[in-house]
Amino acid sequence: MARYQYKYRPPQRRKFPMLAVMFILALVMLIVYPFLEARQLSVDEHTVTVSNLPTNLKNLKIVFVSDIHQNRWFSQMRVNDLIKMVNNLSADIIILGGDYADDSDGAIDFFYNAPKLHARLGVFAIMGNHDRTVPESNLNVLIAQMKNYGCIPLVNEVSRVKVGQTYVTIAGVDDYYNGYPEVAKVAAQVSQDDFVIFAGHTPDLMPDMLTARSSDGDNHWFDLALFGHTHGGQVTFFGKSIFKNLSPEIGSRYLTGWFEENRAAVLVSNGVGTSVLPVRFFAKPQIHSITLKSR
Repeated sequence: MARYQYKYRPPQRRKFPMLAVMFILALVMLIVYPFLEARQLSVDEHTVTVSNLPTNLKNLKIVFVSDIHQNRWFSQMRVNDLIKMVNNLSADIIILGGDYADDSDGAIDFFYNAPKLHARLGVFAIMGNHDRTVPESNLNVLIAQMKNYGCIPLVNEVSRVKVGQTYVTIAGVDDYYNGYPEVAKVAAQVSQDDFVIFAGHTPDLMPDMLTARSSDGDNHWFDLALFGHTHGGQVTFFGKSIFKNLSPEIGSRYLTGWFEENRAAVLVSNGVGTSVLPVRFFAKPQIHSITLKSR
């Protein structure tokens, strides 16, 4: 009678289920992470060196905050935390870069409900495309509410702030898309001897800025330019945004970060909030603390 010989074979690990689990986990992270990144607000500290900077402007600190987009995803509690974060920076000047909510009614409510911002030399605000939605009459209401809040609205205007024995000039224009920006008019109100901080909601304004002239005919009429609007692309892959949020003339050239134009420093901020969906991908939210130094 033949004997049956049994040989033990250990069970083989199934590779496919493990790969499937890893794939599912990666997919979950890919879905969840953009929601988490949208809440990773940080302070970008930067030093701008300026030739022949007046002594009284050395170490001047400017804080720039743009694209807050208060809405159902960016609650009043988050606004309160943001204001506290900005106030803790002890700014000399605060500049708000527009898009306070998703429409003009929301922008009015933002300035009605937000805690006060504090800066030694003042808080200044410009209009974004979401702040200039219909009706047109809301513009005057929003401007009035900004003033009641304690900030200085700049709609195709300049404001001169005395710092010791000199002045810093802050220039702001209306929104590029839904307003009536007058860059040439603003440039003509400054001279080449002024130290000018220009605030515009979107870098789409850059071509007009490069052709504008100061009152004495100089094209080098601004020393620092601050923009928002792009959200840094908000959702990006390999440095390219899935959103088309700039005009074809500009494209993705000014998507995010620091640039130099006309011998001046130019900042395009990722902003604070989000639009369409409360997600960000490789475009973290940020506020900016900028210190002036002499070259």
